[in-house]
Amino acid sequence: MILSRRDTLKFSALMPAAALPSGVWAAGKAKAPAPVALHWLEGAPPMDLGQTLGVAWPRGALPRSTSFAVQTGTAPMPAQNWITATWPDGSIKWTAHALPVAAGPAPDGLRIIPMAHPAAPSERVSVEQHPGGARVACGGVVWDFAASGPALIRSASIGGKQVLGNLTLVGAMAQGPDGARTPFTGSVTRLTIEQGGPIRAVIKVEGLHRPGEPRSGDGATLPFTLRFYAYAGARHLRIVHSFIYDGLPDKDAIAGLGLSATVPMHDAPHDRHIRLATDGALFAEAVRPLTGLRRDPGAAFRHAQTQGQPVPPLDQMNPVVRDKLQYIPTWSDFHLEQSSANGYTIQKRTQAGHAWVAAQEGHRAPGLAYVGGISGGAAIARRWFWQTFPSALSVEHAASDTATLTAWLWSPHAEPMDMRPWRGVNGMEGYAAQNAGLDITYEDYEPGWDSATGIARTSELTLWACEATPANETIAAMASANATAPRLMADPAALHGAGVFGDWSLPDRSGRNRAIIEDQLANLVDFYAGEVDRRNWYGFWNFGDIMHTYDADRHVWRYDIGGFAWDNSELSPDLWLWTQALRTGAAQPWRLAEAMTRHTSEVDTYHMGRFVGLGTRHGVQHWGDSSKQPRISNAIYRRIYYYLTADERVGDLIADMATSDRTLDHVDIGRKVPGAKPYAGPPGTFDMGFGPSWTALAGSWLTMWERTGEPRWRDWLVAGMSSIAALKYGWMAGGAPYDPRTHRFLGPGDHINLSHLSAVFGAVEVNAELIELIDLPAYRKVWVDFCQWFNAPKAEFLAKFGPPFGARNLREAYSRMTAYAARATGSKALMARAVAEFYSGDQGLGTWEHDPRHRVEGVLEWPQLSTNAAAQWGLAAIQLLALAPEALEAVSIPSHHSSAQEPRH
Repeated sequence: MILSRRDTLKFSALMPAAALPSGVWAAGKAKAPAPVALHWLEGAPPMDLGQTLGVAWPRGALPRSTSFAVQTGTAPMPAQNWITATWPDGSIKWTAHALPVAAGPAPDGLRIIPMAHPAAPSERVSVEQHPGGARVACGGVVWDFAASGPALIRSASIGGKQVLGNLTLVGAMAQGPDGARTPFTGSVTRLTIEQGGPIRAVIKVEGLHRPGEPRSGDGATLPFTLRFYAYAGARHLRIVHSFIYDGLPDKDAIAGLGLSATVPMHDAPHDRHIRLATDGALFAEAVRPLTGLRRDPGAAFRHAQTQGQPVPPLDQMNPVVRDKLQYIPTWSDFHLEQSSANGYTIQKRTQAGHAWVAAQEGHRAPGLAYVGGISGGAAIARRWFWQTFPSALSVEHAASDTATLTAWLWSPHAEPMDMRPWRGVNGMEGYAAQNAGLDITYEDYEPGWDSATGIARTSELTLWACEATPANETIAAMASANATAPRLMADPAALHGAGVFGDWSLPDRSGRNRAIIEDQLANLVDFYAGEVDRRNWYGFWNFGDIMHTYDADRHVWRYDIGGFAWDNSELSPDLWLWTQALRTGAAQPWRLAEAMTRHTSEVDTYHMGRFVGLGTRHGVQHWGDSSKQPRISNAIYRRIYYYLTADERVGDLIADMATSDRTLDHVDIGRKVPGAKPYAGPPGTFDMGFGPSWTALAGSWLTMWERTGEPRWRDWLVAGMSSIAALKYGWMAGGAPYDPRTHRFLGPGDHINLSHLSAVFGAVEVNAELIELIDLPAYRKVWVDFCQWFNAPKAEFLAKFGPPFGARNLREAYSRMTAYAARATGSKALMARAVAEFYSGDQGLGTWEHDPRHRVEGVLEWPQLSTNAAAQWGLAAIQLLALAPEALEAVSIPSHHSSAQEPRH
């Protein structure tokens, strides 16, 4: 099936033309916002593979008809611009900008200029739809996409000559982790043209990895979605590959998963080249080597072959070698295996049926392979190659007329994926025993709720069509560009000035205390970035996540202790890292957050099945805990990444989240609470907490409203907000019966129920946005009341509301809510209380009386460190810097926190 752009859901086309104040943008009256500067996260790269970035604009500043120009210095640069979000008044809130691939080093000093005429592109991407698929032309390459059948791409041609054949999805499935393996080839069922140029084209391809299996019952089909991105001037395609695991973990074990392309081999064996990028010298060999022979063919021949150039005519070769070329074995197959994050091997063989010969070993391969010759070839690379082991690259049949080039996302040489639960029942069939287990290991276990069926994984790759074998230094640059994925970002000051994402601050070192806090924020990010590598938090299903809590006795993170293992977004580390990246424009928090987004939005979230739309609480396995909640699949954690990159896959995931409230109809989050009575509300309704469940849903509805302009999303938000405001105790009721048909809460709300989890999964951040965008004074009041009273001293609380007072936790985290209430009410006393709460040290990281790090065996470490504490302290610090910058200076704190981290290895 083919869907054209007209058939595709185009968010920009759905946005209303505008209910705009008359005359706001009348000719001669509108003042264009200042140009927005862009910067490269790691500095301008020697090679860029194409850029798409997002820019925010102030409310009411730009009409939908605004045009944009891009400049590098004073030189205009062509761009493709589109709207990704609007403000409630119809003005532009977010735009996306795609830039062409530069012929040389990437340009620096770029600016986005609103209300300016864009430069005409000298090179274009064009898309031609035809009955069997689509053709994409860019950079002199014509890519022929298929709309159905086994091939994703049928061919790639340069100047009418085919340099690439079929690109297919390949793999194998084992009958359980120890069972027999059966190979499979994917099948395309739908092709959609999402963008058609002139700078950026996006082709979306959907289908099944195992099309022969039934869609229900036995047999995993592994549904896939691939997007291919073509940029003007590029001879490559960026590929984003996503698949859902729909198998039965004890029966369906993936034993190999990859993308494989055929490559025509037209040249003589000595003019055919294999290139494998390594962390040392490039592995650069020929099918028939002319170096290292007993007899010398001549320096010109040796140099040409090692550089990937045509060798001189054979009549110029030393005849002693020329006359015996047929006796030099040809090498047909090459394989690079990254079996762990810290080791790879390269092997080769002359042909099937003969022994493999060890060629090279190393630490961490960048993840690129090339096969071809002087008349053309192809290269493929996988991003995060060694980080998501076991991965592999293979070249087969290079000595034949058609070689095969494969990037393995899961190597067929590795053990099959074992998706089975990590533990047995241990006598925990009933809720009482499960709660007892929760009390000792912090794991919320329940038989049958620890299934991996429905989780997903996304991988990023690059595929090049090559007119000839690239120079060795070009291959190295290609590998580096794919592995690094250079990224442009808008100036944080411009993003902050646009008023997006609620209350956050730019880095502020203007006061002594603020400088200490900024140091601590930077130290925490640096610490976690270092821990990822020191603790080897890598692997296909693990990379991107971080651990929950440290074990000070074993000097390891609690990887094997129930709910203390993988964090799974618990208490918003994603949001903390993205906010730190947003305000600093620094690479380190961005890269941590990016990898986390790719992980948590896919692996920790269910995309089909009985838990669809929900995420899994922290645990030893990412899918192992029985607590399935929207607080983990939370759209709030994806919003910043989506708007900064316009990433279509993450946009899809946010849209998918919008109807996940329906899943709570049969997944009762509170089913195990001791003493809880069975739900007795009206049919079709169920209990829902305002935070973290409703606010997680609200984050998706808010994003969809901004993206589409459709009134229903605002209506859903208003329904929830107004019904919360109508309750006697508003937000302080904690939750209420919820009707998914009307999106309203029911009942009187006449009991106070404060939970420490209510506002630490994005509720603070999404409410800061909602209250500014939707004018509901009653809702604003109940939210401010909640912010004021959650951390209130016991005596004050009891005097106001009477008993019970209840338990409190996360005092430092909730200090930002006190500060919000202080600003909303203008209360200096509340602001002073907020600062005291923030400096209280209840979470360890803000214990300003002493350094929370301890020296163990001569090495500094964080013996009681919890990622929950780190993330929530980070968010509180950022928001206190925004809400109470001067008040933070009213307390004297020691300055030794600004020292550099030296965590234990």
